[in-house]
Amino acid sequence: MPERSPEQIRTSIEETRRELAFSVNDLRAKVTEITNWRRQLSQNRQTALVGAVVAGFVIGGGVAATISLIRRR
Repeated sequence: MPERSPEQIRTSIEETRRELAFSVNDLRAKVTEITNWRRQLSQNRQTALVGAVVAGFVIGGGVAATISLIRRR
């Protein structure tokens, strides 16, 4: 590898810093978007409602079955 001058090294470091800053900002924006649960919920409202109904049905059925078993003893 040919030797680089100090100026070339400085230029390379500055370019890397700019790229890193861009990457960090891009990552921060993506993390913010992904963790925005209110937006996710509003975009997937029907799926969330179906999931809540199913979970309620399963939990309610489990509680009812448990109470029924306890009363039989």
